[in-house]
Amino acid sequence: MQLITADPRSLKDNPDRSRQSKPSPQSDALLCASIKAIGVLQPPVVKRDPEGGNSYVIVFGHRRAAQAIAAELLEIPLLLADPSDDLGAMQSFAENIAREPLNPVDQWRAIERLVALGWTEASIAMALALPSRQIRKLQLLADILPAMLDQMARGDMPNEQQLRTIAAAGQDEQAEVWKKYKPKKQDPQVSWWEVARALTTTRMLAKHASFGEDLAQAYGITWVEDLFAPADEDSRYTTDVEAFLSAQQEWLANNLPKRGAIIEANEYGQVKLPAKAQQVYGKAGKGDLTGWYVNQRDGSVQSVVYRMPEIKKGATDHGATVPAADVAEEKQRPNVTQKGLDMIGDLRTDALHEALARAPIEQDTLMALLILAFAGTNVTFASGSSNNPYGHAKCEPHAARLIGEDGKLAFDRDTLVQVARSVLIDVMSLRRNRSDSGLIARIAGDAIGADGFLPNMATEDFLSCLSRNALEATADAAGVPGRIKVKDTRAALVEHFAQAKLVHSTALLAPAVEDVRAWAARHAPIETENDGSEIAEGAVDQPVGDGLEEDSSAMNEDAAQGFREAAE
Repeated sequence: MQLITADPRSLKDNPDRSRQSKPSPQSDALLCASIKAIGVLQPPVVKRDPEGGNSYVIVFGHRRAAQAIAAELLEIPLLLADPSDDLGAMQSFAENIAREPLNPVDQWRAIERLVALGWTEASIAMALALPSRQIRKLQLLADILPAMLDQMARGDMPNEQQLRTIAAAGQDEQAEVWKKYKPKKQDPQVSWWEVARALTTTRMLAKHASFGEDLAQAYGITWVEDLFAPADEDSRYTTDVEAFLSAQQEWLANNLPKRGAIIEANEYGQVKLPAKAQQVYGKAGKGDLTGWYVNQRDGSVQSVVYRMPEIKKGATDHGATVPAADVAEEKQRPNVTQKGLDMIGDLRTDALHEALARAPIEQDTLMALLILAFAGTNVTFASGSSNNPYGHAKCEPHAARLIGEDGKLAFDRDTLVQVARSVLIDVMSLRRNRSDSGLIARIAGDAIGADGFLPNMATEDFLSCLSRNALEATADAAGVPGRIKVKDTRAALVEHFAQAKLVHSTALLAPAVEDVRAWAARHAPIETENDGSEIAEGAVDQPVGDGLEEDSSAMNEDAAQGFREAAE
């Protein structure tokens, strides 16, 4: 390469550059400040314009060139690459990975370019120090609906299983589901597990099939190979859901085990047990029955153990007697009694609390544990994130993104931050109903500048909610002359803010300082003395003297007299 200098304004952008999405304004501002202070440390790499002339095309270094222009530099150093060098695509990709990481969509686009240039999946993985599984995962994006790709490019990515499910569906199916689950203005994040669930029923996996090839042929089932699935598992599937379920049902009817019965199940996999039956969650007893059904969600054959109520000794529905041996059932004694399980629960809880208080915990792990806490079965809250403001939100799908294949916490920081944002969105609300989080949501909104995301409130719908005095005060503050008629004042405000934004003062999130102080005082922690007794914060010390001792003695004597009377 040859070191040259040129005016950054004369450089042409590379239409095939790796980074298509815009970087954050903060990172651009930081780079511009650095260039103003110490110049361009690493020269951008350029090639001569293939169309001729003395101009150059940037191979990589577009952000440096752009921020050099913003810093008003007249010349910057450049590295002129050899025209015959075909490593430009890989160098551009690797260079961007090493700096501000590309989002997954841009990574996929860069990988597609490398594949077109003859790079293999293994060579790309080796050059970029990425696992081959990650390369295959990114290549799934080739089958994703463009509207979904735009959402993913904003950093809102589904997990690998969800991505595989979405990619396996056709574009028409994806478009139909996207109409229902695409993000709303008030909720920029997508519930990918709902998108994947809506598309899951469009295919059935061969690994869930209990029937053999004979029934598959009889029902005309054709298997399709999922080329992006891991090599160590059966990745075949069929989109003929009705035929798959029918074949499963016939196999089940022909292979029903002894003391087994076919039972009904709804589309969510919830079974309908016989009347008065109780489901058995532990070890099945000698007299227990097994119900078999086909799970409508994934097509697998599943079973549930249930127990019918015990018939009383010597009685039947018709009043006849039966031998006791025919109705007695062997009872299985559990390994640990209910009291023992209660003791284990208490011991576990104490150990967990002690570890949370004293064990060293990394900051990212601490954030992950807080997310898991919101997903606990003992936590309920009304959320304003769903279409039903009174519905209870569920944090389990968010917490599940932090769990690895080994059943332990496994996540990267980007995923952790995304999940934390999703949980906060589900939990916090300021709707004027039972889902209102109250003062804490206003404090949180003020801390992150949520006022800046409020829309223009100069609309007929909102302004009609203001009293005449409030409307005229708003117009006066905006410099809009008042009108005789209220409706004319509203129309003037709507016209005035057509190209601007009105945010009414009552809509601002920051609460009054007095309200926050009063709330903090009410919920202030309680101090404890060395002997463990509690003292309310700010409590006035009481003098201890003879009078107090006399009162205590009198109270003790009264209590003793009461005990004596009760004993008599």
